[in-house]
Amino acid sequence: MEAARLTQVDLGDHACLTFTDAEERLDLLAAFVRDGLRAGQRVLCWTDQLPPAALAAEFSARHVRGAAAGRRGQLTIASVEAALLGGRGSAAAMVEAVAAEVDEAARQGYTGLRLTADMSWATRPAGAEQLLGFETEMADLFSDGRLSLICQYDRDRFDAVTLAFAATAHTKTVAAQVYHDGPLLRICRQYSPTGVRVAGELDFRHQAVLEKALAESRRLDRHMSVNLSALSYIDAACATAIVQAAMRLPASRRMTVTCQGLVAKMLDLVGGRDTPRLRVVPGDDQR
Repeated sequence: MEAARLTQVDLGDHACLTFTDAEERLDLLAAFVRDGLRAGQRVLCWTDQLPPAALAAEFSARHVRGAAAGRRGQLTIASVEAALLGGRGSAAAMVEAVAAEVDEAARQGYTGLRLTADMSWATRPAGAEQLLGFETEMADLFSDGRLSLICQYDRDRFDAVTLAFAATAHTKTVAAQVYHDGPLLRICRQYSPTGVRVAGELDFRHQAVLEKALAESRRLDRHMSVNLSALSYIDAACATAIVQAAMRLPASRRMTVTCQGLVAKMLDLVGGRDTPRLRVVPGDDQR
């Protein structure tokens, strides 16, 4: 299975997203949906762990214009129970349901169908029996380049055998680009809105990797989002690195930092309040 960045998943791809961090999963899904809408594709999200309204709210918080897309029929967020499983029961019937959606998207004039499904339904007894057949038989739907599918597997809900099967059943695997992953700190790329996400405790020992992540965001993103909402500690050196990155932005660009109170105070102490292109917002008012 090929490891791919989210931007490399396109029509004809059957991809697997395995995750432990719910926020990173939602970030990746929001970007997948956003890119599909921009490309003129029909987009379906089949959700299991979150109610459809809650998932729609998460997308909206991540700058996905889902409400307008929903009104015009381009985006549908539905319970996987109702959309895929309801009354069907067999893997073949579920594959037929997806095939029908592909045909309907083409009939409506869309360039293709972009689908993402929360596979947690397969952890229930009736679903587990059908997972193998569903993932195997789905392979026939990708040859004509009209379907892109990301199947989401929660590592906390699936056993190692099932996760190993998922790895072999998909042609690509999707994950956030990670700059650092340790017991006390994780720094990764954020995809919607684009920027950097940092969780844990951050000090001078990891200043270099933080600066690398910020530099890449500055190169790739018009406006930088630095999500520190899950960061419990930052020292002066790393806070200064963030403020200096904002200072280097041209006047037409800005950096938005989302963080908790103590982190915000440290940013203020090193000059954040006096940096015109830096905006600090509290807590979960992110993105």
